[in-house]
Amino acid sequence: MLYPKKVKHRKWQTTRRNLKRVGVATRGVTVAFGSFGLKALGQARIRSNQLEAARKVLSRSIGKTGRLWIRVFPDMPYTAKPAEVKLGKGKGELQGYVAPVLAGRVIFEVDGTTEPIAREALRKAGTKLPVKTKVVARQ
Repeated sequence: MLYPKKVKHRKWQTTRRNLKRVGVATRGVTVAFGSFGLKALGQARIRSNQLEAARKVLSRSIGKTGRLWIRVFPDMPYTAKPAEVKLGKGKGELQGYVAPVLAGRVIFEVDGTTEPIAREALRKAGTKLPVKTKVVARQ
């Protein structure tokens, strides 16, 4: 699974959520490396194990000739307290890392395979992620 080698701060403060205005990505919105990409239609926090599950599906589907790029990296730590623990007594322990993804962001890109295989592989990978996705082609 993906996680940073070294971090400056072990625990981050929770980011603010403005529910009236949903964020839209401005960076990483086009297919830059491969021929086909998987684009997020909503905003979510994708955990490293979810990215790994999607990566496994993609690498198995596209075969040895296919090339895969992961365009997001989980570098934001998230914490959780154990079940049935009262409030207070500080912040919970580190559970893992997430990649915050805004709408329009390209998450995966593939190349070196035929269009039907690439589209099917990206569709399968999208089912492993906690956000609605669509397959896009290079323009």
